[in-house]
Amino acid sequence: MKRFLDELEEQAKAAPKPSLAQRSLAQAAELGRQQARRDEQGLLMLERRPDTPPPDPFSLDLYLDGIVRRLNRSAAFVRNDPRSRGVKPAAVQFRINPNGSLKSFAVLNAGDQQEEIAFIRSVVERSIPFAAFPPDIDRAARSLGVTICIQPSHAGGFGFSRLPDGRAC
Repeated sequence: MKRFLDELEEQAKAAPKPSLAQRSLAQAAELGRQQARRDEQGLLMLERRPDTPPPDPFSLDLYLDGIVRRLNRSAAFVRNDPRSRGVKPAAVQFRINPNGSLKSFAVLNAGDQQEEIAFIRSVVERSIPFAAFPPDIDRAARSLGVTICIQPSHAGGFGFSRLPDGRAC
């Protein structure tokens, strides 16, 4: 038994440990797989161009984070009455063209959130145009859909944010 354990120890010493670059590449590949799972679940609404490689997940995440930041900045300039909030969840979706212009705005589920939907529409319209797609996203997609979930909030706070992985509206 001791000889077997000694052999395992020698093999472990002989195998080189992955470098920082190798670990980073492995982590990036895992992020890509997570992004592909989100794409399959329909959480990210990329209207793909035929026969093109998928965009870099890191680039897509950065672009979406930029959209969220821009929405939050624009929301400060749009009036919103906190007393008009409903109690049922709702969802809206807007699509962005590659040049950053608005392609469409649709209400997926209104619930009792008509005032919040009007507020979000105003914020989106004020945010337009968004930044143009980065080159890799531009090659891969005709448009990008962003779904906004409106959750009833009793705490009074507000802000756009991205949902954690695996959560839908």
